[in-house]
Amino acid sequence: MSLNNIPSYHPEESMRYRIAGFVSTWLILIGLGANLTQAAETKLSFLLNKTEATPGETVLAGIRFELKEGWHTYWRYGGDAAQPPKITWKLPPGITAGSIRWPLPVKEESSGLYSYAYHDDIVLLVPLTIGSDLKTGSIKLNAEVFWLECKESCIPRNGTVSRTLKIGTTDKSSPEAPSLAAWNSKVPPPAVDLKFKADWSKSIADDERQLTIELAENQGFYFKDFYPFENEDYEIGGKTTFGQAEGKSLSLSKIFLNWGETWPDKISGVAVLAKQTGDNTQAYEISVTLGEGFETEKASTALKIPASGNAATEGAEATPVEESSGGWPLMLLFAFVGGFILNFMPCVLPVISLKILGFVHQSKEQPRRIFQLGLLYGVGVLFSFWILAGLVIGVQSAGNLANWGMQFQNPQFLVLMTLLVTLVALNFFGVFEITGGRLTSAASNAASRNGNMGAFFNGILATVLATPCTAPFLGTALGFAFTQPPVGIVILFTAVAMGLAFPYILLSWNPAWLGILPKPGAWMERFKVFMGFPMIGTAIWLYTIARLHFGEKGDLWMGLLLVFVAMAAWVYGEFVQRGSSRKGLALGVSAACLLFAYGWILEKELNWRDPVGPVTTNAGNVSKGKNGILWQPWSEEAVATARAEGKVVLVDFTAKWCANCQINKKTSIEIDKVRQKLESISGVTFKGDYTFYDSRITAQLQKFGRSGVPLVLVYAPGAEPPILLPELLTPGIVLEALDKASGKS
Repeated sequence: MSLNNIPSYHPEESMRYRIAGFVSTWLILIGLGANLTQAAETKLSFLLNKTEATPGETVLAGIRFELKEGWHTYWRYGGDAAQPPKITWKLPPGITAGSIRWPLPVKEESSGLYSYAYHDDIVLLVPLTIGSDLKTGSIKLNAEVFWLECKESCIPRNGTVSRTLKIGTTDKSSPEAPSLAAWNSKVPPPAVDLKFKADWSKSIADDERQLTIELAENQGFYFKDFYPFENEDYEIGGKTTFGQAEGKSLSLSKIFLNWGETWPDKISGVAVLAKQTGDNTQAYEISVTLGEGFETEKASTALKIPASGNAATEGAEATPVEESSGGWPLMLLFAFVGGFILNFMPCVLPVISLKILGFVHQSKEQPRRIFQLGLLYGVGVLFSFWILAGLVIGVQSAGNLANWGMQFQNPQFLVLMTLLVTLVALNFFGVFEITGGRLTSAASNAASRNGNMGAFFNGILATVLATPCTAPFLGTALGFAFTQPPVGIVILFTAVAMGLAFPYILLSWNPAWLGILPKPGAWMERFKVFMGFPMIGTAIWLYTIARLHFGEKGDLWMGLLLVFVAMAAWVYGEFVQRGSSRKGLALGVSAACLLFAYGWILEKELNWRDPVGPVTTNAGNVSKGKNGILWQPWSEEAVATARAEGKVVLVDFTAKWCANCQINKKTSIEIDKVRQKLESISGVTFKGDYTFYDSRITAQLQKFGRSGVPLVLVYAPGAEPPILLPELLTPGIVLEALDKASGKS
């Protein structure tokens, strides 16, 4: 709220606002005097997520306020007696600054006055867009900052900060990038698929009413509060009255004081919510039209593009499940078929090598034994999917949004999987043998009595490697599952597990079908080594994803981690398992390698339990595809702006760990035909990078009935719902969608 709009300037307003205006003016006048004699209690600094950027890119800047203990400043709407910080940019030609992104504040009350404040340390984020025609070289970015520095009184402060940014031919992240990404995650995202309505519930005076905001039932949330945005024409009081007992209410009321000539028809702010099953606070930006009932944009409004005769892909594009006439039976069928198709997706191909070797080894067994091992494989798959279902239920109970493949956004999981798959590959290559309780029958030349654990482990590994992939039918079924209560989640995940395990159990049930495989013999040793190459390829792929979570150190220390673990495995196999003397010394060397890998590399250098953060984030990164397509960072606001300008928009929600996403990109999106089509219709492209968790993208996936990436949308200009493309793409599907959005079909 600006000084020109202090409530006391309006004699007809209530006494509370007169007092608030008086206190506000009094505190600032006291501060003006203090400002002449006191040094600032706040340290101001300028952060950038890039040290070098390319023309056309958006760089994320941050103005950091380091407040001394006991001091505070304010949010975008300060409250009854406060002003927000203001940033005035002094930028060279070709650089433009976007709106401030405000992290969630703390609401405070003192003597009946309410404020929305920041304490200790706060970073206000601003995207800076670099013109596409800007020449290379170093540029200076300057910002003049005004803020109130408050304790017993408020002191107006001014400061100037600057940074130098290099405009070049490559992107280089700064050491501050992880910190800016963390602050960006604290900015409330727009509400997606949450239904609100608002209306006047009581008239108090000619310029004063009671505003009531309601949250629709059965959404899993209740109200904790509502923080209004700033507005020069009205003020919404800080005191909140709940419709029911505080802590479980679906409605709240606030006093609304109008200063304008007419009453507004829309209210904007931040809804502060908590899950009904817990007290996990979540905040979402909302804008609600008064008197129009519950508002939301449903996923079912998305248009569908037929998959050009591809039956599998057409199934993936079925009508969103909430409108499906088939209901639960259809979703169970989709889950089973989707799980079956997962066997042929790129993520699971390395496990097929394990199963082939396992079938060859088992071919000498009795039919009953072969069927037993097949069932154990299925039990491993089923057990793993039940664990995943439990994780989904736990994540949702904690107030978060779950997604398919979410463990591939967890650095600890990625490190452990990289190490495990590397050891399996080394075992295939004969570096060491697994004895005793074996990890996998296919990874060791095990006796039949030791094959039980191997078959079970194969099922677990198949499930783990399948999770970054989605398949036709599977996305629809899992999207439905994530909206169900715990029992429904378990049932649908069980159906997916049965589909994934089905072909192997079927082959084990009738061993005669394995007759085409050659008989066991000496050739199996070479075949086992050959099958190690798909596993080492999987390990490399996992390494490329895991390293991203550890900042600048990731490349070096993740690589050294694998080196020391491999050395420990080699020493153990060569000198302990196959050696004849000094086995104790060799065992000590192997253990020392593992201790160094864990204690020095994992704990000290990588700090793997609390890593520094990703190398790159969704915030402010623009990339150029190999064929010249310029990908801007996705946000709902950016898409809306482009559509309002009459542009056709293509949005690709993707992740580096998603094999389907990478195949779609190489075969059907980043190709010359699509680039030429985009140029001919002046299309705009946005990328939502889901390599690391982003609640905004999770909400988009749920909005369109998807459980995970890939999700590709094509928007026509204006306000029509987007065209939802299938999980597996062909160039024809993408081109047809672009033609339809541009009105050429």
